[in-house]
Amino acid sequence: MSHELELARKAAFAAADLIRDYHTEHSGLGIRYKGRHDLVTKADVASEEIILSYIRDTFPDDEILAEESTGEEALSDKRTWIVDPIDGTTNFAHEFPLFCVSIALYENKSALMGLVYEVNQGELFTAVKGEGARLNGKPIEVSDITRPDESLFGTGFPYRDLEMIDDYLKLFKVFMEETQGVRRPGTAAYDLCCVAAGRFDGFYEYALAPWDVAAASLIVQEAGGVVSDWDDDQKWLFGKRIIAANPEMHKYILGRIQDTISEKYRKAK
Repeated sequence: MSHELELARKAAFAAADLIRDYHTEHSGLGIRYKGRHDLVTKADVASEEIILSYIRDTFPDDEILAEESTGEEALSDKRTWIVDPIDGTTNFAHEFPLFCVSIALYENKSALMGLVYEVNQGELFTAVKGEGARLNGKPIEVSDITRPDESLFGTGFPYRDLEMIDDYLKLFKVFMEETQGVRRPGTAAYDLCCVAAGRFDGFYEYALAPWDVAAASLIVQEAGGVVSDWDDDQKWLFGKRIIAANPEMHKYILGRIQDTISEKYRKAK
């Protein structure tokens, strides 16, 4: 995967350069709405075009699943790149400095390589299946925290689907009471990488798309973490529900979700 990882790195860096410069070199962000709380900007589209051009020039026979151009489709057994050109578009649109480029490569519905690049801090998280996870080239591991009252979690709010907001806030209250805190940075890819780097001890979220989690979930797993859906199954890529944590905190989060969230909201489709 060294060739594929290097291509993803070059594509992510090129996209990040464009994203950084977009406010000064272009006339407006061109914000439009895919949903009430779901933004897309000109920078999202331009970033995706750059990334896809790198992939298509080098691997023309590979399939691509990308947020702005292909939409959410089924994953085949063929080699497939899963791309999020800006994870954290709302942050970007409001000039809140936390957003990422995310690129993953899957084959036979299994992740082979994942890369997440946080644009503002220049943090490059990478993983190749079976080779561990790295931050700017240095190995990283999930935390060894085992007690909820010593833990810090990340989450996001289900803005694409507010039907289950009451259950979600009940769960949020539980974690506020039983942990050291819950953070909501606004980019799931970065949240997951914080789990991989031991900054967060766990992460949970609802209503995510595959490009939000495809790359970073492999990084968590290669850092020694556990990734599942809310029923401890492996339907998290398209199932819109995810838990990622160190092994002990995964058990704890899973238990609290199953105690708090109604079954109709807990089950991945």
